[in-house]
Amino acid sequence: MNHLVFDTSTEVMSVAVRHGERVRAWRGAGGAQASDRLIPCVLELLDELGLRLADLDVIAFGQGPGAFTGLRGACAVAQGLAFGAGKPVLPIGSLLAVAEAARQQTGATQVLAVLDARMNEVYSAVYEYQPSETPGTAGTWQEVSPVRVGPAGALAWPVNAAVSDWTVVGNAFAGYADQMPAPVQAAARVTAVPDAECMLALIPGLLAQGLAVPADQAMPVYVRDKVADTTAERAALAAAKLARA
Repeated sequence: MNHLVFDTSTEVMSVAVRHGERVRAWRGAGGAQASDRLIPCVLELLDELGLRLADLDVIAFGQGPGAFTGLRGACAVAQGLAFGAGKPVLPIGSLLAVAEAARQQTGATQVLAVLDARMNEVYSAVYEYQPSETPGTAGTWQEVSPVRVGPAGALAWPVNAAVSDWTVVGNAFAGYADQMPAPVQAAARVTAVPDAECMLALIPGLLAQGLAVPADQAMPVYVRDKVADTTAERAALAAAKLARA
C-alpha cells in the first residue's frame, strides 16, 4: 500500500506518503509558495521512505473547492506525476477531508463541513460516516447534502437532525461564526483545514468505491465560476465593514 497525497487548497500546504505502515508528512505555508515547494517536497518524502513514483499505487490530491490557483496547481502536479509514472489519480474533496479530520480528532461521525470561500461566503457540505461491516477495512463517508457555496447565514442541518448529534468542522469560524444560524453556533466545533496526513485514511475507501481516474480525467472542483471580487466590490465590502465598526 503505497500512497501519495497532497493538498494546496488553502493557505496551508500539506503532503503525505504512506509506504505500508510507515508514513511521512510535511505541512507548511501554501499560497504562492506552494507552486515552488510542492514537487521538491513530494520527492523528499518519497526518498525518505525509499520509494520512487513508479512504486506508488495511486497519487491523490485535494480537488477543492478552495483557492483557485492552489487547486489548479495541485491538479496539474498530480496529472504530471501520474502521467510520468503511469499511475491513476484520486481526487479528494476539501470538505470531505475536513470531515475526516473531525472524525480523527473527536470521533465525530455526523459532520457539517464549512470552509472559508472568501467574498463573504462559505463552502459547505454535510456528511455521515458509515463504519465498515468487514473487520480491518475502512469505513466510508456518505454525502448527506452536496457541496454548495453561499452566505454563512444560510447554513442548515439535515431535516429533523438534532444539533447535539452533529459537529461543525472547518476554518470559517473566525470570519463568519457570528453570522451562522443559532443551531450551527451551538454545535460542537472543530477547527481544521484539509490535511494530507488525515486524507491518507480516506484513500482505501475511495479506491474501493472506484473513484480513481486516469490522469487526464482528474479535475479540480471550483463550485462557482466567479473566483474573486472586482475592485469596486472589494471597496464596497471594506466600506460596509467600516460602517459596521
